[in-house]
Amino acid sequence: MDGTVLIADDDKTIRTILTQAFRRAGCQVHATASLVTLMRWVAEGRGDLVISDVVMPDGNGLETLPKINQQRPDLPVIIISAQNTIMTAIQATEAAAYDYLPKPFDLPDLMKRSARAIAKKAESRSVSAPEIQHETLPLVGQTPVMQELYRIVAKILNTDMPVLISGLSGSGKSLIARIIHDYSDRSSQPFVIANSVDMDGHEAADSLLARAKSGSVLFDEIGDMSAQAQSRLVRIFDANAQTPPRLMATSQQNLAQAVEEGHFRADLYYRISAVSLEVPPLHLRIDDIGPLAQHFLAKSAQDSGEKKRLDPLAFEHLRKFAWPGNVRQLENTLKRLVATCPQEIIQVSDVTSVLGPVQNGQHVAALGGGQKLSEAISNHLGRYFDLHGTSLPPSGLYARILREVERPLIEIALEATAGNQAKCADLLGINRNTLRKKIAELEIHVTRGRKLM
Repeated sequence: MDGTVLIADDDKTIRTILTQAFRRAGCQVHATASLVTLMRWVAEGRGDLVISDVVMPDGNGLETLPKINQQRPDLPVIIISAQNTIMTAIQATEAAAYDYLPKPFDLPDLMKRSARAIAKKAESRSVSAPEIQHETLPLVGQTPVMQELYRIVAKILNTDMPVLISGLSGSGKSLIARIIHDYSDRSSQPFVIANSVDMDGHEAADSLLARAKSGSVLFDEIGDMSAQAQSRLVRIFDANAQTPPRLMATSQQNLAQAVEEGHFRADLYYRISAVSLEVPPLHLRIDDIGPLAQHFLAKSAQDSGEKKRLDPLAFEHLRKFAWPGNVRQLENTLKRLVATCPQEIIQVSDVTSVLGPVQNGQHVAALGGGQKLSEAISNHLGRYFDLHGTSLPPSGLYARILREVERPLIEIALEATAGNQAKCADLLGINRNTLRKKIAELEIHVTRGRKLM
């Protein structure tokens, strides 16, 4: 790597680490804890790359971006920030940052991105950062999977590419679509949500486009649409309107697999998936449960005036729950706890009364001594339906429940047979080829030699 790097960060440790890393890579480095100093270097024509923190003692790194773009439009800027929210990613992108990385960042990754930035010297557009005073979006998350999602969303905001948003029920798919619309240059135009009923008949489809104008259309659970509706959607995607709306879709299903099985049109899948976003389930981002819980408690306090907080043990119980209903279930659980707990501090007993007790470090569906598996599943499904209130859960429940039971059954059987698939198939009483197919479908990782009973 050959060039001069300007580093602005008020953390001395980070300045030292980055200075050493870039010098080892062959770069000259100027590091400072002051944005004023950084801007003086930029004005003097120094630097081939800027790496800047957001919150600095003498200003905001994001607010300097338009000034840098005005003075040196060919100078790439990489923003690093401990304020790792989606709004930071959006603001960095809208302010024409070359790239954005949340703290703590992966140093080798930052070095690779820096090398590309110096080599390409890509022209960046001079767009001022939007004036957003308060972050009110309920898309909360600081885990790496959410940070990567934020970065992609920020990158594709003002493109025209169709977007497919996949994820389990309650994970926040529709919220992602709404953010893409609300923080894009289409925000002043309508945001229209369409389901399978809205796609009945050609006139209905035409009316849909007319209502959306040049805004955005979200096809909710596109995988559930009929063959006729899918055919109409292909026509909509191929329409050559002068100012067409942006098209987005959500799906709980694996549409690529649905195409292979003949349940979903391949031509429609390739049209809708120009950009594919995967919203992770809550059990894969446990460290986000704390920020999410605080967000929902603060929202309840604002809406109802009921200020509640979680006892540390109660919070640990929330972290141990599997959350089959994802973020929506967590939100509804906290709403219920706020409404039913008479005291300010929500106790372990309160959480247990809603979610059930803990056994062996994990929540179970109120599984008492001698309770049958069918009864435990019945309790679990009863709570799942209750979480949707007067609405029905999304369609496809039968396949989802079978998958949830089938996967742990096969995983435990494989563990018990030390990964021997022949013995596992015999234990389960199924054909070995059937077992192999299930392992592939459920994406089960097989490890041999762990345990043998």
